[in-house]
Amino acid sequence: MVVGFVGLGNMGFYMAKNLISKSPNDMIVYDINKEATKRFSQIELEKTSDSGSKNARIRVANNLAELAESSDYIITMLPESAHVKSAYLGENGLLSKLKPGTVCIDSSTIDTDVSVQISSTIIENGGIPLDAPVSGGVMGAEAATLTFMVGSRNSSEFENAKSILELMGSKVIHCGDLGAGQTVKICNNMLLGSAMIATAEAMALGTKLGVDPKLLATVINSSSGRCWSSEVSNPCPDVLPNAPSSRDYSGGFATKLMLKDMNLSLNAAKSQKIPLFLASLSTQIYGHACAENELANKDFSSVYKWINKK
Repeated sequence: MVVGFVGLGNMGFYMAKNLISKSPNDMIVYDINKEATKRFSQIELEKTSDSGSKNARIRVANNLAELAESSDYIITMLPESAHVKSAYLGENGLLSKLKPGTVCIDSSTIDTDVSVQISSTIIENGGIPLDAPVSGGVMGAEAATLTFMVGSRNSSEFENAKSILELMGSKVIHCGDLGAGQTVKICNNMLLGSAMIATAEAMALGTKLGVDPKLLATVINSSSGRCWSSEVSNPCPDVLPNAPSSRDYSGGFATKLMLKDMNLSLNAAKSQKIPLFLASLSTQIYGHACAENELANKDFSSVYKWINKK
């Protein structure tokens, strides 16, 4: 069986690496960034007893049509709705050479309406679509502890894809029909984005008032203020050695991508006429942070830097 993987960015690289490392399946990959595909094709994998390096199981596609023509499963991990639409619907895109029965799993975080639209087109072309966005960040992708939120037509198609997803994550949850995975992910990231800003404000206030940041984080994480943003990816530098904040906010989930996800939640809320007061303000804050070019491509916890200097 051949698995096609599209999108080898901060998240996708580690997801694909876990997939090829933990399964016997061959893999064909594609990314518009040729350095990303070169880096992936050179990853160190354990040796086989007969043919040397397992790297021979990795092939780089010249285009998306070639990848689709060769794949039994296709996983896409792309930044925005426009990228997913282009990958599937564009000239020489995935649907141009899709084999009947190919399982198409989109792990990008995009508009629910766009996800459902693409899924319908996949079905029309004989494929089996699932939306399966993830939570857990780059650290979760690297450690294969991601949570997958999955939308599918039925439980049998979910179970079929689950065995693949479990190689990249620790939790695979069936959320409902097509599009349900995207809806759950949008709600999760809306909460995460707001919680990170609240955590950054608390850490900035405490340190400005003279409290040791590590002590402050320890107390918060053993008290009612504890959350993922305080415990796993604390925005204050040098509190957690493995957090992006302790690496000058590099290697995480970009602030501009969090801004995109916050806007997805606002768009969804507008369609349902639901007011989102805190999420609206948080979206504005991420917009201000992204206006400072140095923070746009940094991990979204870098909003701490924007808050701390105000």
